[in-house]
Amino acid sequence: MRIIVTGGSGFLGSHLADALSKRGHDVVLFDLRPSPYRQDGQEMIVGDVLDLDALDKAIKGCDVVYHLAAVADLDEAIKSPLESVRVNVVGTANALELARKHEIKRFVFASTIYVYSEHGSFYRTTKRASEQLIEDYRKQYGLPHTIVRFGSLYGPRADHHNSLYRMLTQALDERRIDYRGTGKEIREYIHVVDAAEAAAEILGNAFENESISLTGRERMTTREMLEMINEIMGGGITLNFQTDNHEGHYVQTPYSYTPRLGKKMARETYIDLGLGLLDCLHDLDKSRGPKD
Repeated sequence: MRIIVTGGSGFLGSHLADALSKRGHDVVLFDLRPSPYRQDGQEMIVGDVLDLDALDKAIKGCDVVYHLAAVADLDEAIKSPLESVRVNVVGTANALELARKHEIKRFVFASTIYVYSEHGSFYRTTKRASEQLIEDYRKQYGLPHTIVRFGSLYGPRADHHNSLYRMLTQALDERRIDYRGTGKEIREYIHVVDAAEAAAEILGNAFENESISLTGRERMTTREMLEMINEIMGGGITLNFQTDNHEGHYVQTPYSYTPRLGKKMARETYIDLGLGLLDCLHDLDKSRGPKD
């Protein structure tokens, strides 16, 4: 099939594109900037999801839309609510309308587990609104969809918007990690490759018009995870817990609000968190080049 991935140059989008290419699909990347990770055979279209004409030309001829383009950083969404609404809600509406126009076989939307929560501020709200738009397009026009609610991602190709990337970078540069929280916060980190592989597998009939949660299989506190990083790096990393309120982020669980119930998807094989962190550190070290 011919599949377009909006936000295809990004952290998750680039890994998803690779997973789809591996399965033999013709993959089109649509993003504001060219992808540094584009593989041979993948088509790159530079454009904005707010530009209807550009998006129309990109979606035309495709069978499936994976819509990932968004203001995806929670803190950035809190600082820029109007931009978040434009990109996350209006951008999704644009993609839905063009998917309807071109009779797309499946509209796959990258959402978040924050939709279950009263935390997440504007980021959560824009994702909830987008999910409701998707449901309405199914009811009114019969547009098939799959909503994928991602948990906390980490892995290669991340940047400063990713919390684990920031922690690992600071640990390498300064031999310390400043964390805004008590350390009691519980997360289920999922490696981005696992998330991408799972997202690429949901085009079967079993996942049509379903909402799927994708989180990691290793549940641990942030303190435990930071101590794991310290141990992997040979010790000597100072951990500073800043207990001021980290606005918008949940502590124990995101589950306080219940939208349309979804299924949780778990793959049989997955990347262990410790090995995944080690891989991230190797990737960061390699990207910095030789030291003087």
